[in-house]
Amino acid sequence: MILNILIVLVTFLFMEFTAWAAHKYVMHGFLWSLHQDHHEPHKSFFEKNDLFFLIFAIPSWLGIMLGMMYNHYVFVWIGAGIALYGLCYFLTHDVLIHRRFKWFDNTNNRYFRAIRKAHKVHHKKLTKEDGECFGMLIVPLKFWKEAKSIKQKKKNASTV
Repeated sequence: MILNILIVLVTFLFMEFTAWAAHKYVMHGFLWSLHQDHHEPHKSFFEKNDLFFLIFAIPSWLGIMLGMMYNHYVFVWIGAGIALYGLCYFLTHDVLIHRRFKWFDNTNNRYFRAIRKAHKVHHKKLTKEDGECFGMLIVPLKFWKEAKSIKQKKKNASTV
């Protein structure tokens, strides 16, 4: 059981780097035509960018399904790690950052403020070139520091 949990966790961590590479080299590369609408204002709930969900959902589903069918359970746990990352990505990106669902509107955690700031910096570029902050869950240290200083400023302002 510990090995299975370890496989899920290692896969989850590996997915952050896979998502970073896919975002930088695929979404801001040869499939920019699908990702571009995510960087532009629009009124539709859905975006062409939402199709990227399949890039990660299909391997997860196949790993779980085929691993179960052929009794190769390591693939089940890899598929579960991919699915867990997908869930965290959805909750972070679509719910917390872009607020497509209004579930965590009162969240004011330092980590989440840092994630929001890094993503905001990423979205400043409306073109596929010269982007930064392609990851989702691992946030550059400068945004952690900025999130801490923002909280301290708010705390100081409320005590005055």
